[in-house]
Amino acid sequence: MTEESQLLANFRVNLVPAVLALANPPWQQAVWLDPSTFENLDHIFHVLFDDFCDADQPELYLGTSLRTEEEVELMRQLGAALNAAGSEAPDDTDDQYLQATAWPRVVAVAGRLAQVMVSNDLSELVALHNTQSKRTATATRTGEHASVAALEGHQEEG
Repeated sequence: MTEESQLLANFRVNLVPAVLALANPPWQQAVWLDPSTFENLDHIFHVLFDDFCDADQPELYLGTSLRTEEEVELMRQLGAALNAAGSEAPDDTDDQYLQATAWPRVVAVAGRLAQVMVSNDLSELVALHNTQSKRTATATRTGEHASVAALEGHQEEG
């Protein structure tokens, strides 16, 4: 795995779960509104706007945490929807965000983005698997050819 691929994987292992959380209203209610849990919407904002992306300018993260132009566009839409919901949350509480009239748009865009990101990651995983399978098959064939050549050479000597 290249250094660039490793960086992308490290970013996405944080980014994809944050997007999935935004796409799951029952989970949001159960986790973000429970004061005994450590995760809240603030964590999601840090992931999407500060630490692993900038949902206001996602094009800067193409190739770093976002794989495709479609992901960039959907992340931009998600950032706009989150900002719209934020304008309805004067005290910046999770409950106010979840009650905002803009929140269903957040959930819808996050759902589409999550689908695209997971699909892209699975496609990348399949491509990686196929590449490794071809290398293994080539190495096996090369090893078989070397063994046959060694046997032939050994038989000619005898």
